[in-house]
Amino acid sequence: MLVSNWRAILKHAWSVRLMIVAAFFSGLEVSLPLLDGYVDIPPRIFAVLSGLTVAAAFIARFTAQKGISNGQPPEDSR
Repeated sequence: MLVSNWRAILKHAWSVRLMIVAAFFSGLEVSLPLLDGYVDIPPRIFAVLSGLTVAAAFIARFTAQKGISNGQPPEDSR
């Protein structure tokens, strides 16, 4: 069952934004072998960045965020 303000959460929550960034880093990690020889990037850099971003998203999920905490929609969406 979805929470009542799921649209506001998708739009404003830092945890969602950070998970999108983590997905981007994961995609870069997967595509890195295709760029072998063109770009000189250490092989594990995107994996580390993705892991750190997921950890930050996990912390952000449990942090009160202005406008979307306690099941209340943000002020600008009312």
